[in-house]
Amino acid sequence: MVAIVDIGSLIVITPGVAGGRPCIAGTRMTVQNIIMDFQAGLSPQDIVTEYPHLSLAQVYAALAYYYANQEAMEQEIAQYQAECQALETQWMSGNIA
Repeated sequence: MVAIVDIGSLIVITPGVAGGRPCIAGTRMTVQNIIMDFQAGLSPQDIVTEYPHLSLAQVYAALAYYYANQEAMEQEIAQYQAECQALETQWMSGNIA
């Protein structure tokens, strides 16, 4: 008999892990990371090649989670990018040691 995977078990949110962001179950890989790679032009197959510990099903589960929660995910990504930009600006100005 072939094992059946409940796709609802592929994405988890665990307080204290990755800032409480949704992750691929059993990893610290966030849905956000996968989506940012996807938006940068990587295909699901490319993402699996980049992160060989992930399966294609896990990547597609992350994409499904994103599309089911797109507005919230886009806000989270925008906030993350703003934080990165602020840190880069501080670093470039010598305000971070």
